[in-house]
Amino acid sequence: MEHPGFFKIAGPFSLGDLLGSTEVRPGQDVDTSLEICNIMSLDEAGAGHVTFFNNPKYLKNFLKTRATACFVSEKYAERTPDGVIALVSDDPYRSFALSLSMFYPESVRPRTMGSADTGFAGGIHQSAELEDNVTVEPGAVVGPEARIGSGTVIAAGASIGYRVCIGRDCYIGPNSTVIHALVGDRVVLHAGVRIGQDGFGFAMGPTGHLKVPQIGRVIIQDNVDIGANSAVDRGALKDTIIGEGTRIDNMVQIGHNVVIGRNCVIVALVGIAGSVELGDGVVLGGQVGISGHVKIGAGAQIAATASVRSNVPPGTKWGGTPAIPLSQWFREIALVQKLTRERAAVLRNKSRS
Repeated sequence: MEHPGFFKIAGPFSLGDLLGSTEVRPGQDVDTSLEICNIMSLDEAGAGHVTFFNNPKYLKNFLKTRATACFVSEKYAERTPDGVIALVSDDPYRSFALSLSMFYPESVRPRTMGSADTGFAGGIHQSAELEDNVTVEPGAVVGPEARIGSGTVIAAGASIGYRVCIGRDCYIGPNSTVIHALVGDRVVLHAGVRIGQDGFGFAMGPTGHLKVPQIGRVIIQDNVDIGANSAVDRGALKDTIIGEGTRIDNMVQIGHNVVIGRNCVIVALVGIAGSVELGDGVVLGGQVGISGHVKIGAGAQIAATASVRSNVPPGTKWGGTPAIPLSQWFREIALVQKLTRERAAVLRNKSRS
């Protein structure tokens, strides 16, 4: 059964309506009556879609996009692909945020238990679907149209949001929250885990920071274990994905649009910024920080406290700040220690003379 989604879409809107609300300058001879039905990412957009481009890392996707229109800065307007209308903006990300608010007005605030007029006062909503042998402990809440599989335990004080789907033989720990998410089988979420809240998206500017609605989901595949007080943000346009068999320790932050492969290990206090991609079998030591839009190849290992700011090849071991190959990092540390010892010896000899 296909999931119906978490947010209703407004529209479609004419291109003229979009122009009037998103602070853009269209090129000449643009047909403002063209119908725009949705907002999509550069690589998924097609006819009737609007998209945006503001990060040079995605230039290849921009040059191949098949969207009807694209928010773009003046710098890249002339490189807009044939057949795509350039919507020139001083801040394409801000224009994108404004258009999202048009198409998904409900997404400006998280939808935890559905509309306010449901009359739901707690417990298990009458529209929720629970298979046999589901345990819902005291104080837990299961929201409208949620679906929970056989053998799953919803522990005391946990909150399962509107239309959330949870598979079989899962354990959702005390006081955890799951919204805007689809969860597989045999998943364990320990106490205080937060799944599906807004990603940290703001179009920043000198007069204030405009919130960018987050309309994606969190997808947690089978056999995933997430430690206490960790947080997984839902995607902005695409989904945040946690791959099968991955193990995540306590107090880990996973940003929006992150894609984590299968059987990864992520140790406590790791912070992963938005749109990072981890291949299968990646290991992140404690307190690792990863900058946005970085790719870490399958089987790579990152030493504790490292700060990763560039792509990491598969099967390699990196460490340090900024992170570099581990062998290089060790050589640099040894060299610094050697220079320190030599400098100390020079100073001692001077003091004796």
